[in-house]
Amino acid sequence: MEASAEIVFFDLETTVPRRAGQRFWVLEFGAIVVCPRKLVELESYSTLIRPKDLSAVALKSSRSDGITRGAVENAPEFAEVADKIFSILNSRVWAGHNIQRFDCARIKEAFADIGRPAPEPVGLIDSLGVLSEKFGRRAGNMKMASLASYFGLGQQKHRSLDDVRMNLEVLKHCATVLFLESSLPSVLNRKWNSSLTITTRSRSSGKLSCREETSRKSPPTSIAYQRTVPYTRGSLGKV
Repeated sequence: MEASAEIVFFDLETTVPRRAGQRFWVLEFGAIVVCPRKLVELESYSTLIRPKDLSAVALKSSRSDGITRGAVENAPEFAEVADKIFSILNSRVWAGHNIQRFDCARIKEAFADIGRPAPEPVGLIDSLGVLSEKFGRRAGNMKMASLASYFGLGQQKHRSLDDVRMNLEVLKHCATVLFLESSLPSVLNRKWNSSLTITTRSRSSGKLSCREETSRKSPPTSIAYQRTVPYTRGSLGKV
């Protein structure tokens, strides 16, 4: 039997354009290669990247573990790590959070900058679209930080390798919940269908507990999951 294609979860950290005409510059690439049958990590790679326009990187970061100009000034340029990034991405299933609208476009831009063809996936799993459709908006805005908080997985660090590992753990938790609900739909789905279920941590005991909370605000319009080619137009930032 032909082996299943490996899945590569990847994430980019980039600059944020502050005015019209500015572009995104990739500052960090991180990826893990995962066996789709066992969900075990087979390989990992991460690197900081020095952009061509170093002035686009902030001198200080608003995040304690954010990427600053000093952190990338001695990092390799994209051309120096392009071979490795190509080898880890090409001909694998790509997975990540909001990669269809953001990371895929940035990868294509980065390879175009150095005059090289970009890697191509054999499939695409965007967890933002998949979870918005399959899991619903139980975690609110469905940003990675919100999903991680919902499942008690800690704070999102906004560093590529940490974020892709968190992405995989979020998917495992969501899949487990959906599996349990499909096993006893009349019992486990009933409360969720009637109101928004939020997992909260009891201040008195420190233990996780489930309680029903109905948000006063209407949930955002759902994001449909589309099976489209990975390189789509748009310059939405990371979520």
